Amino acid sequence: MKQTHQKIYDLAAKLYPIPRSLTGDGVRQTLEIIKELLPNLEIHGVPSGTKCFDWETPKEWRIRDAYIVTPSGKKIAEFGQNNLHIVGYSTPQRLKMPLDELKKHIYTLPSMPDAIPYVTSYYKESWGFCISYEQFCALEDGEYEVFIDSELFDGVMNYGELIIKGESEKEVLISTYICHPSLANNEVSGPSVATYLADWIASKKRKYSYRILFIPETIGSIYYLSRHLEGMKKNTVAGFNLTCIGDDRAYSFISTRHGDKMIDKIARHTLKNIDANYKEYPFILSGSDERKYNAPGVDLPVISVMRSKYGEYPEYHTSKDNLSVISPEGLGGGFEALKQMIEAIEANEKYRGTTLCEPQLGCRGLYPTVSTHDTWRQVKALKNILAYCDGTKDLICVCEKIGEKIVDVLPIVDELRAQGLLEVCD
Repeated sequence: MKQTHQKIYDLAAKLYPIPRSLTGDGVRQTLEIIKELLPNLEIHGVPSGTKCFDWETPKEWRIRDAYIVTPSGKKIAEFGQNNLHIVGYSTPQRLKMPLDELKKHIYTLPSMPDAIPYVTSYYKESWGFCISYEQFCALEDGEYEVFIDSELFDGVMNYGELIIKGESEKEVLISTYICHPSLANNEVSGPSVATYLADWIASKKRKYSYRILFIPETIGSIYYLSRHLEGMKKNTVAGFNLTCIGDDRAYSFISTRHGDKMIDKIARHTLKNIDANYKEYPFILSGSDERKYNAPGVDLPVISVMRSKYGEYPEYHTSKDNLSVISPEGLGGGFEALKQMIEAIEANEKYRGTTLCEPQLGCRGLYPTVSTHDTWRQVKALKNILAYCDGTKDLICVCEKIGEKIVDVLPIVDELRAQGLLEVCD
């Protein structure tokens, strides 16, 4: 288990330095690295300007270098030193200008004076640099040189798709994004956990099929829904948006739009039994792809699963969201929580007993010949499962009713089914 957690961290560390955006070489490099671990991943390219609902896919952006030269000849805000220094999708520039004019194109974060903020301008052509507020305050008067070696052109927007078939056409969606540059928790934690989650799912016997997406945030989910909505509305039983799932400070999730879907119940049940201090955020506080999946007319049962929620931890969208914010333990905790949720989804049927009145357990080897505190508790759980599995409640509701963890109940249900004492309701 710990070995897998370390592998997730190692993948995150490998992805971290890559300069990504909505489009471009960094996205393709990221997808190729993931494909090395998931050979069946299909990498797609969508032409710039493709219509998708009320949107269209953006031009491709390529950035080779960027920097500012101070009046004293010093290079600052170098893209090669930190890819957060350039405002995402900045247009090419080679200019000289005074400090007052340059300041209009510089972004800082006074509340965190030693951090570089993350800033983008995807849908309006612009340019700019991001530096620490400390560095901003130290800028000298005089003439500055601005250099941005970039281009915007009709290219493609790339994304990755992996379909893992199960016994049923009904499916679980797992979606994560691959469009931020060097941000550890906010960016590479999601695809890293999703990669190893996909590997684990593929190794298990599955009732459901799994649709796993590595997409640019917002425009990626909107495009994908515009091409697959009918089938997804018909078949999606539950879904996860994975983001900010690598630190070890908290567990949290954002509910579906109405908060009453099976996946909401499973997330609450799972996380409260991992950490009683977990946080549930209502949908009105959502801001990632869960908004698109839950949009009116789309209405897919998708939640966002996180450790610390985006926008709620101090390093969010700054250069301080580096590899020190995530850890094998943090990533592993998110990974294990998601495994439990998936196991719950797979087992969450309505069950009913096959005998009239309480069955005889002793003749089936289900009643201990010696009674201890532990065996009494096991028998109590078994009898309560039989009492409440009456065909009217799904298993997650039964577990909540009897006060048992679903991870502890699953082997009991398997044994009762093997003994012919429980059956799945049609």
